[in-house]
Amino acid sequence: MSGFPSFEVIPAVDVQDGEVVQLVGGERGTGKRYGDPVEAAERWVEAGAQTLHLVDLDGAFEGERVNADAIESVVEAVGGDADGDGGADDRVALQLGGGIRTAEGARDLLDLGLDRVILGTAAVETPEIVAEIDETHPDSVVVSLDAKDGEVVVSGWTEGTGLDPAEAAARYEELGAGAILFTNVDVEGQLEGIDRGAVAGVVDAVDIPVVASGGVATIEDVVALKEAGAAAVVVGTALYEGRLTLREAQDAADDV
Repeated sequence: MSGFPSFEVIPAVDVQDGEVVQLVGGERGTGKRYGDPVEAAERWVEAGAQTLHLVDLDGAFEGERVNADAIESVVEAVGGDADGDGGADDRVALQLGGGIRTAEGARDLLDLGLDRVILGTAAVETPEIVAEIDETHPDSVVVSLDAKDGEVVVSGWTEGTGLDPAEAAARYEELGAGAILFTNVDVEGQLEGIDRGAVAGVVDAVDIPVVASGGVATIEDVVALKEAGAAAVVVGTALYEGRLTLREAQDAADDV
């Protein structure tokens, strides 16, 4: 279920200490707070989101799921139909990253009602975990490749790996990843624009969907990422700060 039938603008609901937070450049402690995660999620669903991108920020840094209760509250609140009519087509898809380190933990989350699990550090340290999860939950693994200065970084963006993002993406596609989440940490949360070339490089390396994240400040950034070949884009700070609306961004992308 990792496919994106058409280009999607996906709101981010990043959770730290039980609240929605947007970090700047992936640096812990730089976040601006935006309130209750359930309220944020419901707001984005009401605005037309087809998918929500959930991140346990504390989990990303600590290596274990810290905000499980808050995340589960979001799943319970919006993990069903968007309009409550029971139609499968109306269901909001949910993807979660941050602190997922084992295949068993990932399967538990998928069984809880999540559609996709996002693996970063775990996929780099134990690549076979991707294939393990794919065996029981096909196409449900999104491998998160966070790039800083052109190399993949892990453990909450604190450790370099020496891996090239495009080469790493191709490797995980072979292991069964259903999609790649590519985040340019250099521009994350800074509202200074995207690095289109970096995204295009990853897109060209794989046949599976690439979801872009990091630096989106304008509707033009969203359109540029679609033109670069991304299947979707995760937007956080720009939405929370009112730089653009979800509907405006989605409509502009649909017109390309």
